Amino acid sequence: MAHDHGHDHASSTRTRLAIAFAIIAVVLVVEVFGAWLSGSLALLADAGHMASDAIGLLVALVASVWATRPATDRHTFGFRRLEVLAALFNGVLLTVVAVVVAIEAVRRLTEADPHAPDGIPMLVVAGIGLLANVAAYLVLRGGDRRSMNMRGATLEVLGDLFGSIAAVVAGVVLLTTGFAAADAIASLVIAALIVPRAALLLRDVVRVLTESAPRETDVTLIREHLLETPEVVAVHDVHVWAITSGAPVFSAHVECEEAVFAEGRAGSMLERLGECLRGHFDVEHSTFQLEPAGHSEREEPAHR
Repeated sequence: MAHDHGHDHASSTRTRLAIAFAIIAVVLVVEVFGAWLSGSLALLADAGHMASDAIGLLVALVASVWATRPATDRHTFGFRRLEVLAALFNGVLLTVVAVVVAIEAVRRLTEADPHAPDGIPMLVVAGIGLLANVAAYLVLRGGDRRSMNMRGATLEVLGDLFGSIAAVVAGVVLLTTGFAAADAIASLVIAALIVPRAALLLRDVVRVLTESAPRETDVTLIREHLLETPEVVAVHDVHVWAITSGAPVFSAHVECEEAVFAEGRAGSMLERLGECLRGHFDVEHSTFQLEPAGHSEREEPAHR
């Protein structure tokens, strides 16, 4: 049943990503045409953002398919870390888009005689982009929030939604006041919206790739909890990392009283320790090396 539930959940995630990709890809073409027709940098910036969304969603879709492949002798944890590589790609792409848009916006703002885009096609296309982003966001929002891949895709579309709002506002200002700089200012706003999202996504990616402990994991608390297990004397050489978001892995050396080994209760001790992590810390994959009391003093070097 758990396998079927996981399969259905993965299938739902892929369907959501495919629908969102189709929406974004179609509107991307519309926005590129609208940017060419109106001469709007804000629309071009939003189109660039949508392009990164479309590519990111496509990569996320491919990664979600590969991530479900079973483990092999060469890839012993399976292909789940492809999700993290997809998120890395998204983060870098977003950063590049933000920098390029910001440079062009500043160039336009410093022009002696800035060209005012055509407000009507700009407003119409920006409105279409806004509606498309709302639709894509609603499709993705109900997906797996534990997935870094899905979360990255949702954040991209959410940021693009705000970018479309900025383009709509710029179009309204152009039509009502003729203020030519509104387009470039909206472009800077869009770039500013992209940067923090890219930074947050890249931070989470770096945390996983450097095998740092997940943010929600308190290693000291886990060690203390294990020490409260009857007949456990010491816990050392503790490692906590994540294969991908929502998939923490734990390993530790656990020193036990001699009676655990003498009475053949090592198996039951392993079950208790594993259940402790599953029940209290939601860690499904744990590895324990049971050792007699005092064993760590003979290890070189000794680890805490």
